Amino acid sequence: MPALKKKRYGQELARLQVELVRLQEWIKSEGSRVLVIFEGRDAAGKGGSIKRISQHLSSRVCRVVALPKPTGRERSQWYFQRYVQHLPAAGEMVLFDRSWYNRAGVERVMDFCSDEEHEEFLRSCPEFERMLVRSGITLIKYWFSVSQDEQERRFQARLEDPIKQWKLSPMDLESRARWVEYSKAKDEMFARTDTDCAPWHVVVADDKKRARLNVISHLLATLAHGTLPQPCMHLPPREANTDYERPPLSEQRFIPTVY
Repeated sequence: MPALKKKRYGQELARLQVELVRLQEWIKSEGSRVLVIFEGRDAAGKGGSIKRISQHLSSRVCRVVALPKPTGRERSQWYFQRYVQHLPAAGEMVLFDRSWYNRAGVERVMDFCSDEEHEEFLRSCPEFERMLVRSGITLIKYWFSVSQDEQERRFQARLEDPIKQWKLSPMDLESRARWVEYSKAKDEMFARTDTDCAPWHVVVADDKKRARLNVISHLLATLAHGTLPQPCMHLPPREANTDYERPPLSEQRFIPTVY
């Protein structure tokens, strides 16, 4: 498939982002609760897609949740407990940059959980997600699929770019070495958690631009929404300044004009 030209990508992204703004207004109006999970291999493009989705949306409506590793207290809690507090309320869409599926992926492969904890997760996760759906939450799960060669290319690019080096963690390097183990864990996760009420949607992500457009297009199609009437707005005249005298600028602390 030929590479997507930059101009066409920009045009399509702008069009889809306008639709996302309309979707945002619809979610607010309807009081919908939307939860979108983004999972996939390291360097698969999850973060870039999340950024394009949330770029022009209000943080009061669209929240991005990317949790750090659990604290000692959180490790002693019910596994799903630290995620429950971030679930959407009415009029919200929450984007999980990785989620409770850490237990089926990195925790499984890196031996951060026991076999019993892993099995309990796979058994209870479909039940947990069915409860979310029954409660009225719209749950959408995306898996970003990237080839081994493309992941390697992106890792190399991160090594060479000082702006992107922070994205390459020791855990990423270890995941690179355990490609097969991650594949086994992902296949088992899909077999146990790809359900009718909360199915997995696979995003072919070797081409980042196409992946971003495709996932936004699918999200919009899944969250079918109407078009709300736009209020007619105009700028009122500014208040006339009659007798107020502002303090001199010399009394304020301005930052240096370096550029």
